[in-house]
Amino acid sequence: MGAQLRVYRQKIKSAQTTKKITRAMELISASRIQKAQARVAASTPYSRAITRAVSAVASYSNVDHVLTTEPEKIERAAIVIFSSDRGLAGAFNSNVLKASEQLAELLRSQGKEVVYFLIGRKASAYFAFRRRASVRTWTGGTDSPQFETAKEIGDALLESFLTPASEGGVDEIHVCYNRFISMLVQEPEVVRLLPLEVVEGVEELDSKTVLPLYNFEPDAEKVLDSLLPVYIESRLFNAMLQSAAAKHAATQKAMKAASDNADGLIRDFTRLANNARQSEITQQISEIVGGADALSSAK
Repeated sequence: MGAQLRVYRQKIKSAQTTKKITRAMELISASRIQKAQARVAASTPYSRAITRAVSAVASYSNVDHVLTTEPEKIERAAIVIFSSDRGLAGAFNSNVLKASEQLAELLRSQGKEVVYFLIGRKASAYFAFRRRASVRTWTGGTDSPQFETAKEIGDALLESFLTPASEGGVDEIHVCYNRFISMLVQEPEVVRLLPLEVVEGVEELDSKTVLPLYNFEPDAEKVLDSLLPVYIESRLFNAMLQSAAAKHAATQKAMKAASDNADGLIRDFTRLANNARQSEITQQISEIVGGADALSSAK
């Protein structure tokens, strides 16, 4: 009984130590999620302004720009996967990787070759473990994204998109990331980044609405040349911010569940330890009473 009691006490101590760690990580994520949400909210006005500008040029000009024109034949497609650098976030990384795999199967069924651009150590480790190749990988800074990283990713994607598929380029680019909806819900989202399918921000017009007239200086094509790279960078940066906020929320939820499980283990092992201690006391009393009876009988 004594050995069993020591085992239960060791398990209680281990569960208490684990709870301290998970509780600390829960509090850290709770403090970081507020900042991540604020950054997402702060980037929204700029993203909307760029969207309206691109919408105006794309909708009210007759320029066939390379970034907005659908290719006659799509041979190669790129998937950009946004994961995290750290784990302990529940199904955060597995959900986005599963969504990217489903997208890759769909693209391959359409006869397209799929290449990957990876953001985060978890996506990189996932591909390395399965010995699958990727074009570029960016790691570090996923918890607190920087715009310089989004610009670097955007430049690499634009370079690959402007390169012919026969020379190693791609004909279309898809982005797969976790979108922050609430503290309890984070959903993977897939968006085709290039070529632009539908430019967001254009409202439906009725028959009485008078369309505005735009004059583009120096011309619409040069305006698109300047606006679209900025638009792509803003979309990528917004995806990075969304992914970071979703990751902190997923970590907080996972660590809270872990802390609750630790409480349950501590409660169960404490009950078992009390039962073992009571059994040991009962056995010792029985041995004492039995020894006393034996001495009485001997006299």
